[in-house]
Amino acid sequence: MAAGANTAPIVIKKVKKVSGGGHHGGAWKVAYADFVTAMMAFFLLMWLINTTSPEQKRGIADFFAPASVSQTTSGSGGILAGTALAESGVRHGEGAPVVMRSTGPSEAEDPAAKSNPEQASGQLEPSTDALSRAKALREDTQFDKAEQSIRQAIQDLPDIAELSKNVLMEKTPEGLRIQIVDQEGRSMFSPGEARLTERAQRLIAAVSGVILDMPNRVSISGHTDMSAPPRKGYSNWELSSDRANSARKILSANGVPEDRIYQVSGKADSEPLFPDDPTAPGNRRISITLLREAPALPPGHGL
Repeated sequence: MAAGANTAPIVIKKVKKVSGGGHHGGAWKVAYADFVTAMMAFFLLMWLINTTSPEQKRGIADFFAPASVSQTTSGSGGILAGTALAESGVRHGEGAPVVMRSTGPSEAEDPAAKSNPEQASGQLEPSTDALSRAKALREDTQFDKAEQSIRQAIQDLPDIAELSKNVLMEKTPEGLRIQIVDQEGRSMFSPGEARLTERAQRLIAAVSGVILDMPNRVSISGHTDMSAPPRKGYSNWELSSDRANSARKILSANGVPEDRIYQVSGKADSEPLFPDDPTAPGNRRISITLLREAPALPPGHGL
């Protein structure tokens, strides 16, 4: 018998592995990895909350608020609002101090910070021009209300309502000018005298009620036409001054304090209301002006 006849045949067996199916698959590993990642993010968030100050937490809240999203790209617009965590903290069993990052020159580096603390802190003072414009706008609004109140006060008194045409009001650089003028057949004064008529006195009394509601000082001036007074040795300067003083007495009698009266003057015929007709009745008048407040002084004025 030949030697190769006793050799056993070699059999090769192929085994096919079937993957997947049931709990023997690998999909659970992906889910577990997601879970571990989420837990790590959660514990990281808890650590950040524990190590941040209340100010930083408010910065985080403002960062996620849609109405207050920072528009800057610098570190101060980030979650921690320009601050950084120190090396010490909860990792070493102590509090979590915060190192603030400076966003500008210190007072030692910037002399202007010492001389003007409000400017160094970002709180700039409004300019003098802006203050003056705001004050003028406020005064114009108050003057408009005062004019309406005077018109209404005259209409509420039937016996003098017809004198509304004798009252002229306008805003000027000085303030609200209220003029009580003569009209043909409707004189506010006794001819050539300083005494005001009874209706003119009631008219000024109605005006005084509105003046009392405002804080402004009052300037009173008297005006005449070009005609000379009939009294000998008594000029239009005396006549206009006496008429202005008569108006002042009526204002005082109706409650306007004396310290509110800034000026009482007689202008005679130097400032006619109708320059083309110097003898026109309208040139005879009393001007009561609610003065504007004094303008704001520039910084350092008077030092």
